[in-house]
Amino acid sequence: MGPLRVLIADDEVLLRAGIARLLERAGMDVVAEAGDAEQALQAVIDHRPDVAICDVQMPPDGTDDGLRLAIAIRRDHPDTAVVVLTQFVEERYPLELIGEDAAGVGYLLKQRVADAGAFVDAIRRVAAGGSALDPEVVALMVGRRRRDNAVDALTSREREVLTLMAQGMSNHGIAQALEVSSAAIEKHVTSMFGKLGLGAEPLQHRRVMAVLTLLRAS
Repeated sequence: MGPLRVLIADDEVLLRAGIARLLERAGMDVVAEAGDAEQALQAVIDHRPDVAICDVQMPPDGTDDGLRLAIAIRRDHPDTAVVVLTQFVEERYPLELIGEDAAGVGYLLKQRVADAGAFVDAIRRVAAGGSALDPEVVALMVGRRRRDNAVDALTSREREVLTLMAQGMSNHGIAQALEVSSAAIEKHVTSMFGKLGLGAEPLQHRRVMAVLTLLRAS
């Protein structure tokens, strides 16, 4: 398998160039760059990238063009994963982006690009069919969680685990963050899947569905 093929769509030229350089140093192939949503959509059609990275606010309208672009890519080009970058902690946008399927989607604040390693990991994870949601956005959603839903059955520790899972962490990463053993996290995850009714699906799909359950409960 060749290097991951990436499209970058952002009207900020310097940021776009910086992201391209970062990803190329990580061994990815930036196949196209675009400064507006219309150019980006045509680039997806022409180059069929593995991942499209899109800013939320882009020309031609300068509103949520990038978000609408990402939604269109998910709908019409399902082989291309999408990562949306934004400056705003806005819970409506990720919910619209994810829809009924959290696989192959990322929603990150632009400040995360400064942590090159974590950003690259998020791009790879989304390209592999996982999800990557910004910690600040997840925290907002958890804070506004509705009552009387499946998430209410989880213990406080299981909710912590689910919140970190929504950020894209592996069991090992969650164990390090919470300073417990990986075996303890595996027990929490197994219990959490059972309470959320996710017992029969493959592991990666269950993780994605658990994240989707959390978002729907927001």
